[in-house]
Amino acid sequence: MEGPLDFGLTGVLAALTAPLAEAGVPVFVLSTWSTDFLLVPAELLPAAQEAFSAAGHELARSR
Repeated sequence: MEGPLDFGLTGVLAALTAPLAEAGVPVFVLSTWSTDFLLVPAELLPAAQEAFSAAGHELARSR
């Protein structure tokens, strides 16, 4: 997730991890002061991408 995000925002990670949980995709989250990283098993990346798209999240390619 690209940042920085306003510290007043609530539920951002919940909105991103809930679709993964519903799809049965485990996630490990790393947070820094400027961004968050959602790590999923490589073999489940297609399922994670599909879950994000179905939830209306836009995906960008890694730089």
